[in-house]
Amino acid sequence: MTIERQDILKIAAHHRFQWEEAQQSHVILFPEGMVKLNGSAGEVLSLVDGKNSVDQIVSALKDKFKDVEGIEKDILSMIQFALDKAWIEKAN
Repeated sequence: MTIERQDILKIAAHHRFQWEEAQQSHVILFPEGMVKLNGSAGEVLSLVDGKNSVDQIVSALKDKFKDVEGIEKDILSMIQFALDKAWIEKAN
């Protein structure tokens, strides 16, 4: 499944995104286990809330990290990766 800029995304059913103090990172929790996310992935997934479109997520992160070249491609790649792994799903 590919993403479109107008897609609104949410954390997938039976998954939870949260800060894990013991890991000192954001994680995705699901019945089979846990995935520890790096800082960039945590930043992206923190905006996946069932309200923001892909375009809004990209815009917010480009504003936050103005000095990072090529960030849009990295954000879209992370969103696609999370969608492929079924950590997130389309809300619309």
